[in-house]
Amino acid sequence: MTAAATPKAPASSRKGLYFAAAVAIAVVAGIAADTTVVHVGSEADVRQQAFSPDAFGEAEFPRLQAFITEKAVDGVTIAPEVLADKVAAGKKYGTVSSTGSIVMVRLSGVLGAAKAGNYDMTVEGMPAEIKVRVQTGPAINGTDLRDAPGDIEFGSFKNQIEYQDAGSGINRAMKKAVLDSIDPTNLTGKTVEIVGAFRLGNPKNWLITPVSVVVK
Repeated sequence: MTAAATPKAPASSRKGLYFAAAVAIAVVAGIAADTTVVHVGSEADVRQQAFSPDAFGEAEFPRLQAFITEKAVDGVTIAPEVLADKVAAGKKYGTVSSTGSIVMVRLSGVLGAAKAGNYDMTVEGMPAEIKVRVQTGPAINGTDLRDAPGDIEFGSFKNQIEYQDAGSGINRAMKKAVLDSIDPTNLTGKTVEIVGAFRLGNPKNWLITPVSVVVK
């Protein structure tokens, strides 16, 4: 008995199969050419990792500390101008912000009672209308340090949460570098010299986030 011959596919079908295979090969080659191999631990790998607020804070705080220290003015000297015209004083001595200028100051005084991690500070020569407080933690609030230089902008971050987290990371870096070397729970009655920044919202209420604290 003669075996039945297997019918051949029409020439047009074979050409279609060849064409599809060629296209598939071209697509795979294109993907391979456009793929970058990222080695674990490499610089490219670090860039692709999720944003780290603490790493950002550790990297940025030394620069911010130097900036605020260089720009800081005597708080007693500028106090009358702050009371007279906070907008003008903010432009003259600080970094303008939509939520209140960030002003950098130096002050020396005696710390009083602490409440929620903030110490009242009595400063000789300071107008009686102005209440000065200093943040010591454990939680450091606000974004005054982040906003002090004016060059850490929202557009550099993925979203508002990441932008806010950047400020928190800077605050934690400050606490580690400045406050962890002292006992922030035992400062009542102590004379201190501070350098720091505060947001000039209410000109009679200065809540200072320090970048330097010297206990006398």
